[in-house]
Amino acid sequence: MFDPTKLEETLTTPTDYIRWGASVMARSEAAGELYFGHGTDNALDEAIQLVLRQLNLPLNCPDSLLQGKLLLAERHCLADKFKQRVTQRIPLPYLIHEASFGGMVFYVDERVLIPRSPFAELIEQQFSPWVDPLSVHSILEIGTGSGCIAIATAVEFADSKVDAIDLSTDALVVAARNVERYGLQQQVRLIHSNLFAALGGKKYDLIISNPPYVDKQDLGSMPAEFHAEPRMGLEAGEDGLDLVVQILLEAGAHLHEQGVLIVEVGNSGVALEQLFPQVPWTWVEFERGGHGVFVVDHVTLHTHQSLFRKEQERRISQQ
Repeated sequence: MFDPTKLEETLTTPTDYIRWGASVMARSEAAGELYFGHGTDNALDEAIQLVLRQLNLPLNCPDSLLQGKLLLAERHCLADKFKQRVTQRIPLPYLIHEASFGGMVFYVDERVLIPRSPFAELIEQQFSPWVDPLSVHSILEIGTGSGCIAIATAVEFADSKVDAIDLSTDALVVAARNVERYGLQQQVRLIHSNLFAALGGKKYDLIISNPPYVDKQDLGSMPAEFHAEPRMGLEAGEDGLDLVVQILLEAGAHLHEQGVLIVEVGNSGVALEQLFPQVPWTWVEFERGGHGVFVVDHVTLHTHQSLFRKEQERRISQQ
């Protein structure tokens, strides 16, 4: 199916490879051997992106170029990319080293998670109504990965300073590439840190995070494509809340009194409410899909700190 020497006899144009690639991937999806969930949800869109981006052509490429004859090396390369997608189940963004988030394009590879957070919608709204955009001058992002959330936030809050932390030095290399791409070196500071450890006593107007929050059951049932991503960016203990509990415990000390903490916990939101039923969680409703993002203010974090501390101590004792 993926023998370049055989394909080159019948597939000669970008259109040919889009049609053939979409057909191959659609059959694999129907057989339960392929999953779309990293920026596309169907075989045709994914085939279009793979072919055009691999050829360095725009997505609104003129039809005349789509009918042009490809070089032999280009045909072999496209056949190999489709092979990797179908047989190794490597997600599309890793194959083209590109992912979109909030209308912006970011470099990605296997060192970082592929952007897909509903945070994009929140950022576009400048986190309204939970913050006054004019009062936000300092922002912290925990677990920046590719840097997409920190960078998109910096663009929306042009007068703010954004600190973006990550435990993975590999991820910070990728994030630095994206920060430079958008010329934000003076606004976005990348910091190697285990949560708040390297921040000293610094405080912020807004703390945001899309931390690892996948529980053990969900991790085991995820399609193969998700297992191509860094495990440390997904896995968070039995209930998916190991890092979230620590963030809740420590965030208050790094927020100004009028500041808020906004965290994505996905499906682990149910476990969070069951764990801390006393906390008045505010859950964000999204117009474009997505769930499991909560907002808490400084007062709430301070009021329930003893609960968070007790739970954190329990988890440490069980390690």
